Parts: sequence; C-alpha cells; structure tokens
Amino acid sequence: MFSNLAAITTTPAGLRCLAPLCEKTTDKKNEEAAQLWIAPKLETTAQALGLSYQVYDTSLGDFLKSTWETYDAFAFCLASGAVVRLIAPLLTDKASDPAVVVVDPASKFVISLCGGHQGGGDRITQHISQRLNADPVLTGATNALDLPAIDTLGNPFGWEKGTGNWLKVSSAIAHQSPVQVIQEAGSDLWQSHLPSSHTFQFGFPEFEARDETESPRARVWISSIQRSFAPDSAMPKVQWHPRVLWVGIGCERDTDQALVEYAIEKVARENHLALGAIAGLATLDLKADEVALLGLTQEKNWPLKCFSPELLKTVEVPTPSNIVEKEVGTPSVAEAAAITAADPQNPDCLKVKKQIVKKEGLKGAVTVAIAQSPTEYIGRTGHLHLIGTGPGSLNQITPAAKSAITNADVVIGYALYVDLIRPLLRPAQIVEGLPITQERQRAERAIELATWGLTVAVISSGDCGIYGMAGLVLEQLQANKWDGKTPSVQVFPGVSALQSAASRVGAPLMHDFCAISLSDLLTPWPVIQKRLRAAAEGDFIVALYNPKSKTRTEQIVFARDTLLQHRSAETPVALARSLYRSDEQITLTTLGDMFEHPIDMLTTVIIGNSNSRIHAGWFITPRGYLDNLS
Repeated sequence: MFSNLAAITTTPAGLRCLAPLCEKTTDKKNEEAAQLWIAPKLETTAQALGLSYQVYDTSLGDFLKSTWETYDAFAFCLASGAVVRLIAPLLTDKASDPAVVVVDPASKFVISLCGGHQGGGDRITQHISQRLNADPVLTGATNALDLPAIDTLGNPFGWEKGTGNWLKVSSAIAHQSPVQVIQEAGSDLWQSHLPSSHTFQFGFPEFEARDETESPRARVWISSIQRSFAPDSAMPKVQWHPRVLWVGIGCERDTDQALVEYAIEKVARENHLALGAIAGLATLDLKADEVALLGLTQEKNWPLKCFSPELLKTVEVPTPSNIVEKEVGTPSVAEAAAITAADPQNPDCLKVKKQIVKKEGLKGAVTVAIAQSPTEYIGRTGHLHLIGTGPGSLNQITPAAKSAITNADVVIGYALYVDLIRPLLRPAQIVEGLPITQERQRAERAIELATWGLTVAVISSGDCGIYGMAGLVLEQLQANKWDGKTPSVQVFPGVSALQSAASRVGAPLMHDFCAISLSDLLTPWPVIQKRLRAAAEGDFIVALYNPKSKTRTEQIVFARDTLLQHRSAETPVALARSLYRSDEQITLTTLGDMFEHPIDMLTTVIIGNSNSRIHAGWFITPRGYLDNLS
C-alpha cells in the first residue's frame, strides 16, 4: 500500500506521528514503508527514533515542485491550511494528480484532502488511520451514501476506464438521481453489494417512466464495445471496458511488430470493439518466440497464450483452412486460439472471424480473430489475507489486521464475525458472510477469487491459526497443488480466545498449557479422550474450546472427571463468554462446581493446574519465580 508514498513533516511532533508509517520491516510479505522526507533540523530526532529518511535541502514548496510527479501520494503531518497553500500551484487534473492526505499532529484524524477516488487517497486515508488508530475523514459524496465511486468502480477487476463525462455522471450519483447501468461484460459482483438505497437502474428499462423522477439522469456502460458519446448530450454517459477480449493471432515469420499492432487496432475499430477491453493475445505454440508478438505483449502488458496444434485442431471454427492445416498441423490458428483462450467450451464466443491484414511498407501478414470471455482478465496476482480479528472488539484487532481488512477487495467470513468488523469496511468492497457451518465453502470461495486476481481477506475470530480458517485455507491450497506463490498468502495473527479469557481473569496461563477442542465433528472422540488424559496426567493448564452444545453434553463431563483424577476439586476454573462484547460473561469457579454455571459453544473454559489459585478475585498460576528466591 505504501510502495510510492512520501511522508512529510516539519516538526518533531509530526515526526513521531508519522513514525509508524515509516518503520522499516524485514518481512518481505509486508507493505513497504513510506518514504520519509524531513528538513535538516529534524535529523537528530529521526535518528533517535531509528527511522530511515531522506533530507530535502530546499524550501518545502520547491521540494514538492520537483517531486510532485515522482510519488503516487503524499502524507503530510502539517496544518491543513499550509498543505493547501503548498499544493495549490501544483494541482492540474484529479485524474493524474497524486493523492494528498493530512494527518493531525495528535494522530486523531487522517484527512483525505485530494485525489480521494482516482488517486486512491480515500483508501490510503483509511489505511493510515488503522495504522495510527485514528479516525478517517472522507468527504466524498459517495462515501456518505456507501456507494462505490463510479470513476474507480472497475479498478479491482482490472477494467479499463473509457471515455465519457465522468464529472457529470459522478454528480448525478452524488445527488441520488436515477443512473442507468448497462453491463454487457465483466463481473457483476459489485452489483450484489450495493446498499438498498442506491439509485442505479440496471439494464434497459422495460417500462415507460411514470414521472420525470424515474427517468435516468446519466448512463454507465460496462462493455467491450467502444461507444462514441456526443459531448453536448443532455444525458451524460461514461464507459468501462472489462478486459474480456482475447485476440487470436496468426502471422508470417518475422512480421513487423508495427503491423501486428496496426492489424489489431484496425480489426477492433472496424468491429466497434474497445482496445481497452483486450485481455491478451493467443496463438500457436510455434509462434511462442515470435519477436513481434513478444515485443507487443510486453509493451501493452498483455499476456500471450500459446496452444499446441493438437489442441487447436479440436476447436470448431467457422473458417478452417486445409492449407493452414498442412503447414502447421491445425486448420485454424487465429480463430481456434481466440476461442481456446476465451471460452473453449463455447465456440459462439467468437465475435470476429479471422481477417487477414497487410499494410504497404510493413513486412509480413497478420491474421486476426477476436473472442469474448465470460470472465475478465484482472492482470494482477491475487492475495489471500488470513486474518484473526480477536475476541470481537475493534480495539482488540491489530493495526496490521485492520489495514488488511480495509484494503481488501473482498472480505469473507462467518456472518456474525463480519458484522463485528463492519466499521472497518468501505464502500465498493465485496463482503460475503456465510453461515457458521460453511467453513469449507468459505475457503474455496476465497481461493477462487484470489486465484482470479483479487485481494481477499478471510476473517476468523480469535487467532486465525488457532481453530480458525488459516489451516483450512492452506490445506485447500495444498489440495489444489498450490505453488506457494500464486495467490500469495499472508497470515495476520489475532488475540486468541484463550488469551482473551486469561486477560479477563488474571494470569492463569503463566505455566505450560494446552488447548483442546471438545468438538468431535473433525476429530474422533477417542483421540480427544487420549489428549485429555495426557493433559491431566501432565498437569497442564487446559483451555477447552467448543465445550458443550445442545446435542453434545457428555464430552465436558468426561473432561471434568478426567482432570479430577489428577487435581483437586478446588482447582480454579474460568468460564468466559462473548469476551470484549456488550454481552460479555465471566465466571470464576472451581473444577468441582463448574457445572453449576452455564456453559455453551461460545464459552472458553480455562482449568488451572495443581498450583493454580484464586486470590482477591484473580486467577493466578505461579511460574515459580518466588520459589527460586534465596
């Protein structure tokens, strides 16, 4: 997130404020630190804080003028008025200006000042606010409406932003006027996560508007088609182009790159297809080393898919060629490759039959065919963020975990846990809350979306690696023959239930302890019994998860009776339920009396060892320090 962010301040207080954003890390999976820029007078303070920094030796205004186009974003810890005066001469166009964020010296507020949508300022503001435990200040109209900004709507999906009057369409949305959306390509996931109050009208209306208030005031096209909009049209329009077009290419050996590019542009233009909708090129594997194709795909950042003649000859095409088959082993290259890349089970995905293009002055000949995929090419490596959200209170979630949730394209989790972290969510995020029993479905869905190219946050209560989703997701990746890299995985630890329970009652875990789940849905009951006996005999402090349900009541009795064989009935026991939430319940009791209190699936049970005790209402397990004093 901070790969190209400059952090700037002119005071020691501001330096201490920005320090968390500029700390270097040795974890290569972590985001890079912001680049800190300071005046010479702050060097001593920066060194004392152990920060990496650079010094500007001109006025701050001159420094900004020289670096304005170098960074994607600037974060200032200065008075907002001073920042406004500094950047005012530099602002030109919100589509190209860097984002500007202001942090107050007390770290209470982070303000998205400029470039909130297109510059990513709003997301950076939310990210910084989580790192600093501050309140984000977002003044964009769509934020208040909990709507995605129309000028960044397609960014998560890799869509290409097309032409149109973006300002007027955005204004219509901000005024909650009816806005028609005609989506002919790309993912419609974003539609499923709009607030009920939205005023979008999807598709072509099948009715005559009853009154003027129902008529759309603007239109959004999401399509592979390139449309031309009249600049003076009464209805403002914009267009997004999902990258769904796969261009099949056949060409003579050593064809000029300029001819390949010309041919693609010519065929697309003649068929009213947007160049921004091109996902990549597809061809015969014999052309995998063709200089023109390699050069063009590198220049355009397009993938190049190459297929064997054996595969291509199985594809049904409208214009096969016996001559081509004799030469390369398949009756079709361009058409068959385009279909295979786009949707091999659907020959009807071919939108443009093969066309042969030559041009005077350019060497070679190019055959072009175009097919449309039902799924867009995002063009990014996906990420899986496996996140522990702690016991349920927002202030018990680590700043890194908060940032990962806020920055994710998708958040997936048990519906109750999603509700608990809802204040961290932002407009335009895809949020999928599934029932408690659908852990495997959650894992599979997260992997599917991350493999596609999205950043997916999978949340678990407590620590995601302790009876949480981390293990299941990694197991599923292994079953899918994951290479360990794509999608990338990062695990964000959380405060576990046993830690939360311990913190509420004292220090019960000060000596060796173990955690045992009494649920036999995934672990055979005889195995659980064996572990309980070993924990009892070894005098471990024991944390019991999933101790009792409406239908499973005998396991907790076995656990209590097994432990009573090796420790006193007066052994302290803590029963903790819904920790750090409004309905929190904490009970201190004993091993002999624990069943006199309610226990259910939401209860974490901590049973002390033979040396544990309760003193003045606090649960204490001695570590042995005082026993070793001479």
